[in-house]
Amino acid sequence: MSARIRIAVDAMSGDLGPRVAISAAENFVAIHPDVDLMFVGDRSKLQSLLEKSSSLLRKSARVLHAADVVSMDDAPLSALRQKKSSSMWVALECLRADEVDACVSAGNTGALLAMARYLIKTFPEIDRPAICKSMPVTNGVTYLLDLGANINCSPLHLQQFALMGAVLAEVSGVVAPRVALLNIGSEAQKGTEVLRQAQELLRNDSRINYVGFVESSEIFTGNDHVIVCDGFHGNIALKASEGLARFVAKKISTTLRRNFFNKILSLIAAPMLTQLSNELNPSLYNGASFLGLRKTLIKSHGSADARAFMQALVVAREQVLLRVPEKIARQLGADN
Repeated sequence: MSARIRIAVDAMSGDLGPRVAISAAENFVAIHPDVDLMFVGDRSKLQSLLEKSSSLLRKSARVLHAADVVSMDDAPLSALRQKKSSSMWVALECLRADEVDACVSAGNTGALLAMARYLIKTFPEIDRPAICKSMPVTNGVTYLLDLGANINCSPLHLQQFALMGAVLAEVSGVVAPRVALLNIGSEAQKGTEVLRQAQELLRNDSRINYVGFVESSEIFTGNDHVIVCDGFHGNIALKASEGLARFVAKKISTTLRRNFFNKILSLIAAPMLTQLSNELNPSLYNGASFLGLRKTLIKSHGSADARAFMQALVVAREQVLLRVPEKIARQLGADN
């Protein structure tokens, strides 16, 4: 890794296009001037946006042209075969060639996964990458994985996810992270045969501080530092939590505007409400890691605004500094 951190940004993918990526980057480099950004996409559009941006961003950014874009409707295998001139492919090529230290994309998750597995590769001991991100919890931090990369998982896959999640939690400052399996109950006999077999693997893996099954109602307590599941259930849990956060924020806002007394109350409670709104805002938790790849790849929400996309850039920088892939590789080589 060079003295400066280099991040490739797939600037054309996602629902909102390059304007969001440039706006996010302006705020990002103002806080993190140790980062150089490579915007990948339509050169004319990106150069036009950069010319209107801050001098600091212009100084730390460059543009790499890519003529095509992976759409949200593209099938993963079709994108892999036919979109090799897309901003997503070109950005990942830069990562593969060590021209950058990390890559951030808000594009089609399936296509991003397919291209990353082909170009970046997983570690030999890892069958599939897993999407992982931190969740807002009562105390400390909780990482949830997989969040949608792998719909059907074997017990071995879940064991691999648990190990990678534990490494991420540990390098982020958690001592002996508590690892749990998401299930419909905490009793040993609950759940599918896959979960019960995965539990036996985790119990016998000395590298993992496994604490048992956990129900979805316990995700946000912070009692467990890593919660493991397949991508189907993980994605549902993630989207449900984000929807609930928006619902609660909207209900609070509507209630406080309902009458004159409530409006006065909202003025008095403004600092507390601002803090609560920030803590519940899903934008602050944007940026999911593809764990198991040999290099750092961060997935942003496709609909991310500038604030959320900036958080994905923050996650990319942090994981480069923490050398997460390198430490996962080291743990994979440890004696079980």
